[in-house]
Amino acid sequence: MPFSPFRLGALELPNRLVMAPMTRSRAYVDGVPSTLTALYYAQRASAGLIVSEGVQPSAAGKGYMDTPGLHTDQQVAGWREVTDAVHAAGGRIFAQIMHAGRIGHPDNTGALPVAPSAVRPGGQIFTPNGMQDLPTPVALTTEEVEATIGDFADAARRAVDAGFDGVELHGANGYLIQQFLSQNANQRQDRFGGSVENRIRFAVETARAVTEAIGAHRVGIRISPATGIQDLVEEDADEVYPALLAELASLDLVYLHHLAGGSAEFDKRVRSLWPNALIVNDPAKDVPSDSVAHWLAQGADLVALGKAFLANPDLPVRLRLGAPLNEADLSTAFGGDHVGYTDYPALALHPA
Repeated sequence: MPFSPFRLGALELPNRLVMAPMTRSRAYVDGVPSTLTALYYAQRASAGLIVSEGVQPSAAGKGYMDTPGLHTDQQVAGWREVTDAVHAAGGRIFAQIMHAGRIGHPDNTGALPVAPSAVRPGGQIFTPNGMQDLPTPVALTTEEVEATIGDFADAARRAVDAGFDGVELHGANGYLIQQFLSQNANQRQDRFGGSVENRIRFAVETARAVTEAIGAHRVGIRISPATGIQDLVEEDADEVYPALLAELASLDLVYLHHLAGGSAEFDKRVRSLWPNALIVNDPAKDVPSDSVAHWLAQGADLVALGKAFLANPDLPVRLRLGAPLNEADLSTAFGGDHVGYTDYPALALHPA
């Protein structure tokens, strides 16, 4: 079953393996993908679907050093080289649109990060001046929240112009969309804060704006309920996320990308709550073949793998053959050059 085809919107995926989004911090300072990025993704085009690293929809959405954007014409041109290379290699690729929200630093962006509320998260972030404490963000006004929704829609249009097959809204891992969902990061008193209905509003209105811009068949969303990532508190996740999925299902998003391991109760229910394609990413399962077999048996349609794809550009072939896997060198995961990026070897296959 992992190697059977699957219909995802207008796309025919050749297998059920998804390359998970992974920040690699190798873009140029202006947010344009580096010259190696096209090779990196094209090497991994045998995935059923590639989801790109997080791509900021605006300058204010940037959190980390050397990450790419989708808000200038130069960035679109750079991404077009990437998507052309992936398609030439027979692949399919979605852009993950990621607004980091309160996870940022002026040393990385020149300005304080923005967020639902002025609540400083615990933790540190890497900057040109080394690791620094995360600062207190600036709370977005209601008008700025609405403008940010527009930024997501604009980035989605730019993604299609750049040749991406679709976009994934990053509603996980403690970034802006999930910050609106959480109890501690969102202390707003307007229509985007307080009740569950209000806290899910930013995610729903963003998804609606993006689907209106490029079509629901091109839009997925990633969630990570109750994982506690980036100092978020979601004690009511088992109430928030079913309400969120009910609204998103009415928009007919093409897929839900679920990061498992936070709420065991939600992990059990997610399949029954989501009517369209379901992708599951489970970082707790270190053996890729085990993760794939487990989640497909639990009803997932597709399984996303991160480190395994980072280190194995030909991962579907290796899993099909039961071949050994390269180990990821995480010391080269972020920043740098081709080392740990485009130099992982593929299998040397010889005809019988």
